[in-house]
Parts: sequence; structure tokens; C-alpha cells
Amino acid sequence: MFTPGWRIPINRSRPTSGRGNSPEEVYCCQAGESITRDTALVRSCGLYFAPQRLHISADMWGQYWQQRQAPAWLASLTTLKPETSVTVKSLLDSLATLPAQNKAQEVLLDVVLDEAKIGVASMLGSRVRVKTWSWFADDKQEIRQGGFAGWLTDGTPLWVTGSGTSKTVLTRYATVLNRVLPVPTQVASGQCVEVELFARYPLKKITAEKSTTAVKPGVLNGRYRVTFTNGNHITFVSHGETTLLSEKGKLKLQSHLDREEYVARVLDREAKSTPPEAAKAMTVAIRTFLQQNANREGDCLTIPDSSATQRVSASPATTGGANDDRLDAGSHLCGRSGSLSRQSRYRRDAFLAASHGPGGAGGSVTTRYSRLLIPTTALAAGERHAQPASYYPKRKPGWRKKCRSGGVYYKVRRGTTNQTCLRFAV
Repeated sequence: MFTPGWRIPINRSRPTSGRGNSPEEVYCCQAGESITRDTALVRSCGLYFAPQRLHISADMWGQYWQQRQAPAWLASLTTLKPETSVTVKSLLDSLATLPAQNKAQEVLLDVVLDEAKIGVASMLGSRVRVKTWSWFADDKQEIRQGGFAGWLTDGTPLWVTGSGTSKTVLTRYATVLNRVLPVPTQVASGQCVEVELFARYPLKKITAEKSTTAVKPGVLNGRYRVTFTNGNHITFVSHGETTLLSEKGKLKLQSHLDREEYVARVLDREAKSTPPEAAKAMTVAIRTFLQQNANREGDCLTIPDSSATQRVSASPATTGGANDDRLDAGSHLCGRSGSLSRQSRYRRDAFLAASHGPGGAGGSVTTRYSRLLIPTTALAAGERHAQPASYYPKRKPGWRKKCRSGGVYYKVRRGTTNQTCLRFAV
């Protein structure tokens, strides 16, 4: 966690190979295989980060951390051993100021999403980014203790310990941690989304809610009434994120949103925030479709508000929609999906599954959202770990065919040739 190898360019932190010469290689790779920096951190491969291998001297190490006012135990290579005891406060303070912790958090999400840790990802989502550890209780070889240290999504440092190994502690207490760990508020993804509201419906006039006078193009702040050329109208709220534009004599409403606000607004518009597990499954589908289908302009994704893509609430997300989205904010799932025009159908399937258990009434009312995403769907972090998997329930063979790119496409509806090919990476 503390090796300044995170500051070493990737071309210098080269992979290391297993030679079968050390029992510690069990945490790294098999003899003859190699391991990269990110995987080494997730697997607790200490050999990869050995100071000798990275050419880090004791003086270099001490100077690096002393400049950052680190505690004495961290500034000394000789004390950085498993048997060294430090106060929890000192460890948490050091984690809070760890350089390049954003990179560490991104990689450490894989620890929670490890399929071997059954049920952990479905309980905790992406709320924790932690490095696991195991050692001996009070230096007694016959008693094991384990736990993890790292951060919550908002950067709050975290440390946990319990009897058993790191794996058993995480799996055994996942349900308890799900209840006691806070769901961070106001978590931004750092990625913006430009949305053209009501893209398929020509606008006639936008007025303040209690006025008949058309507003002029510009940033909107308040409650407004949109009148469409077909005579319909709708009221919405803007807190400065929506702008009225006039292009070639045609009015257009454009919202500039954080990605997670976008996901929450689609959840509000396309579905609802209950039952919770079905809503969480829906956020995965929403975020996946966005990442795979939006265009990119500069630093932002661009996508229209349309039934042909995803419908978006013109007003800020409700508390329910935002909370369901935040639980999985920044999380990444890998798999395959079908056309979003069929998501409403599968959203209803997920709703019934979460309410009555898979297959209909009489089942468990606590079906986890990961099971609603199909048991064969592999959880992984980011596109860098995308793996083949099924997303939607398997229908008749004619509905599911292979893409040239190796993915899977689904017909939008029976009897049409409209198809889409997506790879999950949410």
C-alpha cells in the first residue's frame, strides 16, 4: 500500500515472474508465470513491491516519507514488517494522506469484486476499496486474524480486523458491514454527460411555471413549463444545469450532468427506486448503456433523452433514485447486454424477482441485485477487466447471436432486423 512504486512509471514497474524459489510466491503467481503491478497489489504479492526489486534504498524511502510528515514507523524500511504494531489512528491518518490513493482505490475495487469472496460484492457494491491482510494473533502461530484497510468511496480511511483470515473476515461480516457502513453522499463520478432533453419532441415554448411569457435562451434556474408543438406540456425544475438553446430557429434544452446524476435521473424516468435490489440492477444497465452508446465530445459523454436510447428525468433525481445509484457509484460490471428498448421488460422481470423471488411468488424477498443480473454475470472493475458473460435472461436461441467482435447482440423485438452489440463495462 505504501510503496512509492505507485509513482514509478509503468514501464519501470515491470512484471515479475514466478520461479518457485520462495513460499511467498503463492500470493503472486505460478512458477513460470508473471504478474503485473495492479494484480500484485490485489493478490498481496509482497515480492513484487520488495524495495530491493524496485531499487528503493532505506535513505530514499525515509526521505520520501519524512517530506510528507509521515509517522516514524512508515519512514523506516526496517519497521515495515507484518509483526510491527501501530495505533489504528496512526494507520488511518497515513491512509488519509497516502499519495496517489485514487489510483490505489481504482485497483483495489477488484478485491471486493473477487468471485471467490462469495456475496461480498452484492452486499457492499463499490463502497469500499480495501487491501486485505492476514497474520497471527498476538504472534501465536496457531491463531489467525485478518481484515482489511483502505477507503470508503468518498476517501474516508477504513481499518477492520477480526478472527480468521482476510477472506473469511470479509465474507463473514459482509452483511453486517452492509448495515453499518455509510452510503457516501454527493459522490461525483468526475465524468460529465451532456443530455438533449425531449430530443424526439419539437419544443414550441418554455415559460416560467406561473407565466405565459416565453423565456429567452440561456441558463435556466427555477421551475419551468415546456410546451411542445403537439400541444402537450410538462413542468420541470432546473438548478442551473439545464440551458435553453436556439439553433437555426429551433429550441433545444440541454442538461450538463455528472454521470451518476444522469444514472439516477434515468432510474427515476425509466423505473423506480423500489424494490431496492431491482433498482440497483437497473442502475448497472443504465450506466452500461451510457458508456457503450454515448458519443464523446471533449471530456463529456453526449446522449439524447429518447425512448430510442434512455429516457431522462428533466428534473433533479429524487432521493430514492440517487441513493440507489450511489451504492454502486463507480462500480464496474463486465458482461453482455441487449437493446435498452427491452430493458423495461427486463426491469419488470427484475422487479418481480426482487419482490417474490426468482421465478415468481413464494421466493425470497431479499434477492440480491447481482443475482438479478444473471448468476453467470462476472463482476469486475472497469473495461480493463471485461470478460464474456450473459446479462439478460436467456430467451429462445433466435434472440441471442454472436457479434463479429466477440460480443452478443439481441434483436430489439421479434420480427425486426434492428440489433445492437454491447459489452458491459459499468
